[in-house]
Amino acid sequence: MAKLDINLLVIFDAIMAEQSVTAAADRLALTQPSVSKALSRMRYVWKDPLFVRDGRGIKPTPRAEVLWREVRPAIQTLIEATSEQQFAPTRSERTFRIALTDGMTRILWLPLRQRIEQQAPKINLHAMPFRGNGESLLLDAKVDLVVDYYENQNRKIIRQHLFDNHFVCLMRPEHPLAQSALSLKLFSNSDHLMVSLSGDTSSVVCSALAKHHLQRRIAVTVNSFSAAIDLIKQTDLLCVLPYLVAHSEIATGSLVSQPLPLNVSPAPISMAYHIRTEADPGVHWLRQQIMEITAAIQSSSDQVP
Repeated sequence: MAKLDINLLVIFDAIMAEQSVTAAADRLALTQPSVSKALSRMRYVWKDPLFVRDGRGIKPTPRAEVLWREVRPAIQTLIEATSEQQFAPTRSERTFRIALTDGMTRILWLPLRQRIEQQAPKINLHAMPFRGNGESLLLDAKVDLVVDYYENQNRKIIRQHLFDNHFVCLMRPEHPLAQSALSLKLFSNSDHLMVSLSGDTSSVVCSALAKHHLQRRIAVTVNSFSAAIDLIKQTDLLCVLPYLVAHSEIATGSLVSQPLPLNVSPAPISMAYHIRTEADPGVHWLRQQIMEITAAIQSSSDQVP
């Protein structure tokens, strides 16, 4: 390439990020024909198709993938250096939207709000319902972040591991099993409460029991962690939940936690965001707050009883 055209690189970056000429045009406030014309020039200059049709969309060629990995860091540096966008936490009046379950809200919302009161009192923090639809929420720009158990397969979404949610068996202090070791037989023969956001009663606990040729009775399901905790306190149901979700109730003695009598892997909790917000200073600030909060959670010596 005899002469470097920065505009072509910026448009190329937008098309790679959005996987759509139309979406890239919207992102850059350009017309679709102008982006299509720029794409034609890229193909001529870089001697590669760069993008091919894939169903109703487009996908990058191997050459485009390699090129993007090489130029994207430089593009982001240029955008940040020349952007007029500023973020001052003490003055900002932005509203951030985070998709998460009410279980994660119980863990994250209080320390995050406390930080906002101290550092950014005019910022609004809105929780958005999360039902395993994190990818569509991020792709459609309906949320800034997804913070929960989230499996990402989309290359336009960045996922960062925050901490592992370890499971325990919860019951009320007056439960017949509260004062004795919880055996596998007693566990499987008890009535269980299950939190199911989708209504499905299959779970990692059921799969673990099946390996022992056992099954449990799901007597009640709810679709929120808060409702589950209220029910556990006043019934003889057992409930397997992440320890951190019920940490305060365990600490005050309103709930008793028992180690599970079978092996269930902890749930990895992640923070996910779209690459379009990677250079956004406000979202970067928010991500930093969440990372600091969850780092403290991860290092807490009493995370697992």
